[in-house]
Amino acid sequence: MLADSPSPMLAGKALSGGRSGDGEAWPRSPGRRGYAQPSSRDAGFTLIEILVVVVILAVLAAAVTIAMAGSGGERQLEREAERLQALLGYACEHAEIGGRAVGLSLVTGGFVFSQRNGDTWKPFTAGELRDRQWPANLRVELSRDGKRIEIPPQPPEMPPVICFASGELTPFRLELGLPDLALRWRLDGSIDGAVKRERRDVSR
Repeated sequence: MLADSPSPMLAGKALSGGRSGDGEAWPRSPGRRGYAQPSSRDAGFTLIEILVVVVILAVLAAAVTIAMAGSGGERQLEREAERLQALLGYACEHAEIGGRAVGLSLVTGGFVFSQRNGDTWKPFTAGELRDRQWPANLRVELSRDGKRIEIPPQPPEMPPVICFASGELTPFRLELGLPDLALRWRLDGSIDGAVKRERRDVSR
């Protein structure tokens, strides 16, 4: 005798869903209508959401770049002020030990140390007092007795700042700055040979 098999009517109910004779619900077959299908929004981010994220990341990257650039500029400015202060101290010591005055001349793009030789000044060509270059975007202002001194393209006949063999120094004020940076470094030279360095916030 053949095994009982579900009638076509029962098989149809099992596929399409319904109720059995005792009231139990037939399960619906997967993939047919009646089951919740995932919406297009559930499938991933929308284009607008992706664009918003890209814009936010671009703004953050720009802010970090600006902050790093500003920090690097401040450090560069401080290094230049430290270097010139140290070189001026060395030049004054050299003048006292050697018995001949040493001068500092600022020129376009850098500075030159020279030693007095009779009635002339001979630039140093080697050693610590050789000529140096400023960074390309550095701004330099030199003044004496409150009067600003023009910075020429070539060293003048008489250096504007002189370390004398007696240990004295031409009083001066030198300010270093960078464009778009609300910060300056100031060097003040006094007649006793001391050179002081000071950081100044010019935004206040």
